[in-house]
Amino acid sequence: MRQQDMNKNWLETARTLSEALPFMQRYSGAVVVVKFGGNAMGDDAAMAEFARDIVLMRQVGVNPVVVHGGGPMINDLLGRLNIKSEFVRGKRVTDQATVEVVEMVLTGLVNKRIVQAIMDQGGRAVGLSGKDDALLVCEPDDPELGFVGKPAQINTQVLHDLFGAGIIPVVAPVGTGRGANETYNVNGDTAAGAIAGALRADRLLLLTDVSGVKNAEGEVVTELTPEEVVRMTQDGVIAGGMIPKTETALKAIYEGVRGVVIIDGRVPNACLLELFTAHGSGSLIRATNLPPREE
Repeated sequence: MRQQDMNKNWLETARTLSEALPFMQRYSGAVVVVKFGGNAMGDDAAMAEFARDIVLMRQVGVNPVVVHGGGPMINDLLGRLNIKSEFVRGKRVTDQATVEVVEMVLTGLVNKRIVQAIMDQGGRAVGLSGKDDALLVCEPDDPELGFVGKPAQINTQVLHDLFGAGIIPVVAPVGTGRGANETYNVNGDTAAGAIAGALRADRLLLLTDVSGVKNAEGEVVTELTPEEVVRMTQDGVIAGGMIPKTETALKAIYEGVRGVVIIDGRVPNACLLELFTAHGSGSLIRATNLPPREE
């Protein structure tokens, strides 16, 4: 590369950093919950890039919380252990054997891999599950589904303690119950939304394998209100696998999250694009008619 081209690239980098300053100031001290999943979890390079983004967020004063899934890894181990799954209305029944595998994979293999990736990028991270310090206390989501839980009580003190120590929490979506020795498998998006709501997070970023919420013409809508999401769902424009994500977004907003962004996690530096540039990334859902909240 010619020296002139190199200088041009460095100037563009410096300009980008300069333009990011007001956004960094805007999010300094803010809580941002990131739901991490999809193809990036199985790719070492994508994992390292995600971890670098999270470490940078913490470095400039953001308090990120990573909540992750791990469905493909769970399916793989269930298959190797020859544990067959039953389904009710398209949802997996989580019996005792299955929930043990879920806990093993999510709190062990997947959680620690993300923690290590963050540490490899120079950050400090601690892995925990919803069972630790009773972060996620759950009730059965549907008796027919077995040990599938929905968060009924979120205890965020452990997260605030980690924020104060400059440590990034990495949360596996496994919760405890109200009874003795109860373990529940919690949908990753649901867990992230519940934690974001309890923290009254500034942003909830839902990383997916799609580019965002699309309108009837197939174009990504960059910003929506909750009312528009409801109308698009009723009209069948929002359908299929996007519905659980928009439902999570609406619930989080009603619980006090300032905005939820559905982002294509396959895009390089997607989180940084959303937080620290004017362009943004994906589809932002936020209420425009709510009074300012008390901090």
